[in-house]
Amino acid sequence: MRSKLAGILLFSGLIGLNAQTNNQEIRVKAEKIHENAITIDTHNDINVNNFSAEKNYSMNLDTQVNIPKMEKGGIDVTWLIVYTDQKKLNEEGYRVAYENAINKFEAIHRLTSELAPKKIGLATNSAEVRELVAQGKKVAMIGVENAYPVGTDLGRIKEFYERGARYMSLSHNGHSQFCDSNTGEENDVWLYNGLSKLGKEAIIEMNKYGIMIDVSHPSKEAIKQMFELSKAPLIASHSSARALCNHSRNLDDELLALFKKHGGVVQTVAFSSYLNTEKHEAFGAASEELYETKAREMDFSILERDSIKKLSQPEQDIYYKKLNKLKLEAKPEIEELKKKVVPVNVSDFVDHVDYLVEKIGIDHVGISSDFDGGGGIDGWQDASESLNVTIELVKRGYTEEEIKKLWGENLLRVLDEVQAVASEIQKS
Repeated sequence: MRSKLAGILLFSGLIGLNAQTNNQEIRVKAEKIHENAITIDTHNDINVNNFSAEKNYSMNLDTQVNIPKMEKGGIDVTWLIVYTDQKKLNEEGYRVAYENAINKFEAIHRLTSELAPKKIGLATNSAEVRELVAQGKKVAMIGVENAYPVGTDLGRIKEFYERGARYMSLSHNGHSQFCDSNTGEENDVWLYNGLSKLGKEAIIEMNKYGIMIDVSHPSKEAIKQMFELSKAPLIASHSSARALCNHSRNLDDELLALFKKHGGVVQTVAFSSYLNTEKHEAFGAASEELYETKAREMDFSILERDSIKKLSQPEQDIYYKKLNKLKLEAKPEIEELKKKVVPVNVSDFVDHVDYLVEKIGIDHVGISSDFDGGGGIDGWQDASESLNVTIELVKRGYTEEEIKKLWGENLLRVLDEVQAVASEIQKS
């Protein structure tokens, strides 16, 4: 007769074997779904220095997003972002911002028309997305993060549309000429208590030309007014659920209800501090201590973000090269640290997906990373790890149809609806 211990060991072994088999089945199922889906990440920042003949997205750069990483992770569409930092609301500020925006528009066009046209194409509607994917190409789309470079010339909205922009937010971190920002919550100081007169006019222009209105950075009151004024559905290009993480960048239940009522889509964002602030801060403090120790060994000083912004572009390039080298050398120690202090991970990300689906329905939720703009979580640190999101969705019981909606079909549907509204407006 076998001993009781032998029976326990056999039983434990069977459980482990069954778990391993189950995990493999989940992965195989996820791989198939991931391959069949049009996978869209709606928010990836860019640096124009990565769009030259010598250094561009056809190469496996140290960026979180580039074509090799998209290929490895099965990402079909990247929304490349024309982002402008918030400065003073005056003509000089608008002029500098406009130049910055045009440089980024031109960089994206250079990628798709000159640098890697056989690998990636620019899409401006859902039909073009599907056509490029069918050709086996990656797809670039353009979003504008902060309408600040529009200045007070609303004609630039049409210009940005003609340059390929298909979504735009009216503010970023700081109140713009168009609306209040979520950052007003820090000191309860507001410029307009929502939208400015110019902001209300901008909504009309964006509806007219078929640019999706992105509410990821404006204030709550501004977002509510956008829902009232817009004739087309809205999107949040990179936001999560405030009920799970009380950050002003997230959407509370009242705003989520408006997405359900008026249509649109909330693109859940893999930004650590917007998913679980407590875990983010705990792991951040522990890893910062480790990085500081490593930096001293390398005779390198880690700078705050504001200090980095003050550096010239060449100085920033040198700084980030050294920082990336530091992180690479510290990687084994960081992996050990994760065993003691758990970082924000893919499971936390899908917790937000679950919450949003429960609140507003599967047709109004999507996926975004904010890569190269601060995004990235354990298990989804860059585009090459994107399958891990699908694996977690399969584990949670989402069907293939539902996962396809989350990864891209919902966003494409909203884009179609926004462009249909624009067509009707232009006819009348």
